[in-house]
Amino acid sequence: MKLPNKIIVTLFTLFASNFVFANPVEAVKEATRAWAESFNSRVTENILAHYSATAVFWGTVSPTLRDEPSEVRDYFEVIGPDASVLLGDQRPRVFGDIAINTGYYQFTDVRDGEQTRVNARFSFVYERDETGKWFIVDHHSSAVPLTN
Repeated sequence: MKLPNKIIVTLFTLFASNFVFANPVEAVKEATRAWAESFNSRVTENILAHYSATAVFWGTVSPTLRDEPSEVRDYFEVIGPDASVLLGDQRPRVFGDIAINTGYYQFTDVRDGEQTRVNARFSFVYERDETGKWFIVDHHSSAVPLTN
């Protein structure tokens, strides 16, 4: 019996998506990639959808430790419309329903008509909810120090 192509594609998609999400390290990398895409969209609601309501946030360019959703929102709302992030190396580790992803990213923006670049490092702590989705519960980012 020959299966129609539509059924074959559907079955492949179901099995492939289960395989991808069966590997929690890859799922955490994907969650970080999705965060970066949301950041680049510059739509605050898309960015905030990656954070737990109890997230603690220490932004790259902020002197303020933020632990209220409204404070995290404020941080992303003041970042310029031309800001973007490019992910570099990352090292996710998974410990059950908690994961830590440490890595590098580069922010670019336009300030006073000039392109700016900030090389930064990050540590995101994720918690997996009952649906299997990873949410950021702790976000720390800092500029990479300049070397002599």
